[in-house]
Amino acid sequence: MPPAPPPIESVIDELIDNPVRTQHVRTQVPSAPGLYAWWAPPAILPDLPGRLHPTVPDLRLIYVGLATKLRSRIASNHLRRSGSSTLRRTLAGLLQDEQDYRTRWTDRVVLVDDDEDRLTEWMASKLRVSWCEHPTPRDVEADVIRALDPPLNVDHASGPATHVVKAARRRYYDSAGPRPSDGQP
Repeated sequence: MPPAPPPIESVIDELIDNPVRTQHVRTQVPSAPGLYAWWAPPAILPDLPGRLHPTVPDLRLIYVGLATKLRSRIASNHLRRSGSSTLRRTLAGLLQDEQDYRTRWTDRVVLVDDDEDRLTEWMASKLRVSWCEHPTPRDVEADVIRALDPPLNVDHASGPATHVVKAARRRYYDSAGPRPSDGQP
């Protein structure tokens, strides 16, 4: 019989523990299923609230997600492609005016290649990430988001930040212009 999943308090404690720089993701983050948390200095997106880190006062929580393979989700999606990362699309929308990010259509709206690289560099220089292994992360995700109230999460969240995040996501999608018709290159 497999061991019982950790209680929600243990998941939260582990998510809060030891955020690392993105350069350490490939060597420290396991390939196991679990949840992850993104952290930023309070000066980043200052109009959005976020729980301060209890031991690293210059960090606050901005986003929580789940993954079937933590390392792959963080390294290959969040640190590489806006097409497969809600976090990247949200950050691009929130930073679009400041960073002058440009988008284009593929089968979805994505950042142009140079701006994908610029956003990855921005994330590497500004953000930290922590994680918690969990055999069934979907079972606890909603409770973790409700407990930690990360401002960039819209699902399972409420409050004024959700309107700001939804508007940023709309701005991101709208910036690519109308969807091309199927017959156009």
